[in-house]
Amino acid sequence: MKKKLTCFDFQTMKEEGRKVVLMTAYDYITAKLAEETGMDMLLVGDSLGMAVYGYPGTVPVTMDQCIVHAEAVRRGAPETFVIGDMPFGSYHAGVEDACRNAIRFYKEAGVDCLKLEGGKRVVPIIKAIVDDGMLLMGHVGLTPQSSGALGGFRAQGRTAEAAKAVVEDAVAVYEAGAFSVLVEGVPPEVTAAIRRSVPVPVYGIGAGDCDGQIMVCSDILGLFQAFTPKFVKRYGNLAEEYRKVFAAYSDDVRKGVFPGEEHLYRMDEGEAKKLLKGKNNRPAKK
Repeated sequence: MKKKLTCFDFQTMKEEGRKVVLMTAYDYITAKLAEETGMDMLLVGDSLGMAVYGYPGTVPVTMDQCIVHAEAVRRGAPETFVIGDMPFGSYHAGVEDACRNAIRFYKEAGVDCLKLEGGKRVVPIIKAIVDDGMLLMGHVGLTPQSSGALGGFRAQGRTAEAAKAVVEDAVAVYEAGAFSVLVEGVPPEVTAAIRRSVPVPVYGIGAGDCDGQIMVCSDILGLFQAFTPKFVKRYGNLAEEYRKVFAAYSDDVRKGVFPGEEHLYRMDEGEAKKLLKGKNNRPAKK
């Protein structure tokens, strides 16, 4: 039986050079299949805003939505390390509000860890959450919740000055108490500098060689069709498979092929005769 990994296991894996596999998941079935295939971590990311709800970005996602999906993932993957993503607005009003929402994630969804975006500016938030006894993963570089201020979903750290700022953010997040740092959308040189600067695991998405990699499940499955980031590798084309299956189902229904005899529940012959015998009987008028 699979044993759920802990933050200590992830630190050991880093020191031994063993890569960690992370993936987003938003529902019970995906989480169950991910656990069966041995995923190390599952992130219930606010990317569900685009992948599940069709929002143009992550900003509209609410705490209630994140918790509902995290509950489903927890049920599907009880022995996998699950991370709850703090959505936009859940930690921006101050330390007290951030801790209250973090506690909701732990109590209502049973997550093992939280993740929030930002560097130096969120240091007080990280310290408060960690001081309250909760595990936290930082997130620096391209931070989708701040994509408007960053000029869109654009790679970060592409100049020496910008790269230095990303590295400083990663160090600040680590020093605030984060047990690991997720780096998104930066050149591999920036990631290498971060790995030299912090002793904790550094995970990446579009960030080159790291202690582990994370991908959005609908991207690697080929389900999300709106756009494909440069860093995504598709391992399937399930969108096309879905279309074929849906078209075949629709065709069978319209032709009267489905349901067939093998899909029907039949009555006992005697009971059927009783029903048919009285088929012309109408209820008496009152």
